[in-house]
Amino acid sequence: MTEPSASPRARPSATVVALIASAFVVATCGLVYELLAGTLASYLLGDSVTQFSTVIGAYLFAMGIGSWCSRYVTRDELRLFVRVEILIALIGGCSAAALFMLFPMIDHFRIALYGLVLVIGFLVGLEIPLLLRILRTDFEFRDLVSTVLTFDYVGALAASLLFPLILMPHLGMIRTGFLFGFANVGVALALMWLLPAQARLGMEKAAGIVVALLLVAGFAGAERLQRLAEVAAYEEPVIYAASTPFQRIVLTRGGNDLRLFLNGNLQFSSRDEYRYHEALVHPALGRVVHPANVLILGGGDGLAAREVFRHPNVERVTLVDLDPEMTRLFAQTPMLARLNKGALSDPRLHVINADAFRWVRDAKGRYDAIIVDFPDPTDFSVGKLYTKTFYQQVHRLLAPDGMMVVQSTSPLVAPTAFWTVATTLEAAGFTTKPYHAYVPSFGEWGFILAAHRPIGDDARIPPGGRFLTAVDAPRLFDFPPDMARRPATVNRLDNQALVREFADEWGCYEG
Repeated sequence: MTEPSASPRARPSATVVALIASAFVVATCGLVYELLAGTLASYLLGDSVTQFSTVIGAYLFAMGIGSWCSRYVTRDELRLFVRVEILIALIGGCSAAALFMLFPMIDHFRIALYGLVLVIGFLVGLEIPLLLRILRTDFEFRDLVSTVLTFDYVGALAASLLFPLILMPHLGMIRTGFLFGFANVGVALALMWLLPAQARLGMEKAAGIVVALLLVAGFAGAERLQRLAEVAAYEEPVIYAASTPFQRIVLTRGGNDLRLFLNGNLQFSSRDEYRYHEALVHPALGRVVHPANVLILGGGDGLAAREVFRHPNVERVTLVDLDPEMTRLFAQTPMLARLNKGALSDPRLHVINADAFRWVRDAKGRYDAIIVDFPDPTDFSVGKLYTKTFYQQVHRLLAPDGMMVVQSTSPLVAPTAFWTVATTLEAAGFTTKPYHAYVPSFGEWGFILAAHRPIGDDARIPPGGRFLTAVDAPRLFDFPPDMARRPATVNRLDNQALVREFADEWGCYEG
């Protein structure tokens, strides 16, 4: 059989153009698969720096092995290039969906993750060397290398811009994978369509069409695949799930227990969330003589605001939460609005959907009480909201006689992380008073009061609560030896020690 690339300068110009354009497509697709793997690992495993570093390292290593192995291809480069494109389309295009499905089903998820990364990286590493060899009869060597690498690097730039700005916010990870898998198989089909009939690629054409149809079906059913993965991951039935530009929101319900998960992490259970939110809000507001102006950072579910409005002196509440879908959902869904007693629709409440780190930096004015209700520091994007830099900015927003409270993870499960938050608040200029409460869904949970002045013992707890009373409140400040204070570092923006401490301690606890 005659090798398709063997006739010097005999290839039609349309095929040459298609081959050059494929350098752009394969580079874009290759980087998107790499970004998908890193993002998905961060989403499922936490610690984004570690996940991206290891995924990128493994991916580049595999690309190097693929490039090295390309030397052993001695014939039929174009046929192999087409086959590689079809394989990458199938494996890379389905990778995000497959990993989401596998995560709740297997114990050693990292083996599946890095196995896929290595396979995709190896195949991507074959692409450019094969492409250079296919085009060697159509260009001078220096023109060939510069042309192919130019399109390769421009494709990488396109992927790096498209992924965070368009693909993740509007398509999500699963649909993005299927879309770029279709781009890979599209390259293969376009080349086969342009080749002369004697190239004899009938089997490859059939495989390409089948893979293309599979990817189209996957793209169309991406939301159903996501839900199937979540049904396997969560103990209770999923009643709502949505991907926003900022997070994955999932609500489950089993009997009368409604649960909210953000990026797979439990945020509350309706059976006992009142314990958490009463403990979060009332020890702080109860120590302010006249808490007229209150700031809530986080708390987009409106549950902290519900407790704030139990204090009769509150005149205005500003709630800053990143995700507009979160505040819309809990304001407009009757079942959820009943849970927060319509707090997000209260005329005294002003919702601002913004990144709290940036908003605090530019904010003006003073607040009598500040409630800091962020998710746990599972990654560095959240960990920055627990740093000395952030607390110094919040420090200037707190009125001289005001009181702030920060949810601070479990002092029993993660004592080093808990006391790191206290140490960081003190480094930012606050006086602190830590305390804890038992919440069945989470266990012992920690909070830290912070103020400009020494913090007294007396607090006015409003009547009508289900958990916290004036008699019981002082007991929250007693720490047994296994939760007692210990040396801790300051969580700084340039080291984010808290994220690693949190991951290590919770990892040991969960096995």
